[in-house]
Amino acid sequence: MTMSRRWTFDLHEEFGHRNISPEVHGLVDDSGVATGMVVVHLTGSTGAITTIEYEEGALKDLRRALDQIAPATLDYEHNKAYHDGNGFSHVRSALMGTSITVPIIDGQLQLGTWQEILLLNLDNRRRKREVVGVVIGE
Repeated sequence: MTMSRRWTFDLHEEFGHRNISPEVHGLVDDSGVATGMVVVHLTGSTGAITTIEYEEGALKDLRRALDQIAPATLDYEHNKAYHDGNGFSHVRSALMGTSITVPIIDGQLQLGTWQEILLLNLDNRRRKREVVGVVIGE
């Protein structure tokens, strides 16, 4: 059994974020899959999908870490080639990743008590982000 769904979210620049757990839970519930997995994928190279405790402090900590690891102010080769100023966004996206897989057992996503699925726009401009979810199982 498989089922898929697409969502589009309008997110602010550089660290626009959204908890997309409700949408993913809805997809899993609608699929009727008892045992399997869901793949959640962002189409794009300047955003990310991850999990986090979705609260202000953890989000600020993640933003600070990204600013330290791949500062927007560095001289990126991508910016020299394309002159769009978002070289940092591509690096952050590559480090964080654009997909996650979550197991489904007894029809439930296997996430921790405070663990939520986070969508991030890391680009230097506001973006409409497309996310694809695919449930596979029985």
